[in-house]
Amino acid sequence: MGNIKKVPLRKCIGCNEMKNKKEMMRVLKTPEGEITLDVTGRKNGRGAYVCFSKECLHKAIKNKGLERSLKMQIPQEVYENLERELDTIEL
Repeated sequence: MGNIKKVPLRKCIGCNEMKNKKEMMRVLKTPEGEITLDVTGRKNGRGAYVCFSKECLHKAIKNKGLERSLKMQIPQEVYENLERELDTIEL
């Protein structure tokens, strides 16, 4: 019998779809309370996943999914930084 490797799935906080962890970006709240984009997916802290699309990020902002997931109020400048970083990542 061959070993079947499990694919880690995560739910996008924008579109609420379950997708492969590698197909999404992780927004991270560090223990110091700083919010950053975790490219490696391995940094320490509370994370929330969003698809690599502006639509999903805008949905997450509109329905306050990011605030719920990270359990804190998020300033507008953080959303702007995330959108700029998403622009550099998108193909």
